[in-house]
Amino acid sequence: MASSVASARRYAEAVFELAVETDTLDQWSADLAILADFLSEPDVAALLASNRVPREEKQRLLGAGLRTAGTQAMNLARILEDRGKTHIAREIQLAYQVKANERRGVAHATVTTAVPLSDDERRAVGERLSEITGKRVDVTALVDENIVGGIVARIGDQLIDGSTRTRLQALKRQLTAAR
Repeated sequence: MASSVASARRYAEAVFELAVETDTLDQWSADLAILADFLSEPDVAALLASNRVPREEKQRLLGAGLRTAGTQAMNLARILEDRGKTHIAREIQLAYQVKANERRGVAHATVTTAVPLSDDERRAVGERLSEITGKRVDVTALVDENIVGGIVARIGDQLIDGSTRTRLQALKRQLTAAR
């Protein structure tokens, strides 16, 4: 698994460098999404993984299924198929998206609250996180009743924990230490 992730990162890095050189970041984002969606379909994945299916048939399948993707993305799909690595297409897409977002100054945050956020609340959280990070922040909101209240935000490796549960645990530690 670790080698698949490392391999996916190498492909993503190569695609990213090409996208920067040719000013096609958005096109590659779209193409990699098409590629990952198609290659992740169970029937397609099974057919491409089969040793019984001739290479020509696999290439025809790729051509038909990826007709809306760009020529270079199709070339990537063929390379992945030749090397038996079509199963890492989603990891390539995700690794590329991280690099593309970094380049654009965009961060992705997963925000967890005890109750669902309204659109206005989600927007306000995104604006506050943008102030903290200095980047535009796209927010994905999750609900977890176990945090009791407040908010927990994760942006990459950074964790901002303003949950009631964490505050209560800290208060409990302080009370216990005060004895």
